[in-house]
Amino acid sequence: SKSLLILFAKNPDLGKVKTRLAATLGDEKAFAIYHKLLSYSIEITQDLKFNKAVFYSDYVDREDKWNDAIYQKFVQKGTDLGARMQNAFEHGFDLGYSKIAIIGTDNLELTSTIIEESFKLLDQNDCVIGPANDGGYYLIGLKKLRPELFINKTWSTPTVLTDTLNDLESL
Repeated sequence: SKSLLILFAKNPDLGKVKTRLAATLGDEKAFAIYHKLLSYSIEITQDLKFNKAVFYSDYVDREDKWNDAIYQKFVQKGTDLGARMQNAFEHGFDLGYSKIAIIGTDNLELTSTIIEESFKLLDQNDCVIGPANDGGYYLIGLKKLRPELFINKTWSTPTVLTDTLNDLESL
């Protein structure tokens, strides 16, 4: 397949995932929630007909839930989310993929159908983006690397989507 789905995942280490939830629920409950989210991400992606890669936040976990026969595994590289996404796209395009989308692993509203539709939309568009209610996005797909989309953003704020859409308009 010339299409690649990249899943950005934090390493599931107790005390380091879902930290905002952990502040009120405790580390163990936040950890359990994160494991449920990872399982859901596997459920909706494992049978998709394009290649898949998990990009871990800190290290490749060889004892993880992701089937090695289905998911390639890498470590995210970069100082912020934008740099990490840009580097992941660059890695995929360097491997010869012509359509790449990135998603996170913490969205229970994301479905296999939405992911499949995003790749179909890339047949006719240079970029697809799934807007999130918090002002960011839950999916971004590209047919070629656009570094402009990943720089000069204040990540994890309500302006990310608007700033990205403005960059797309100027391109």
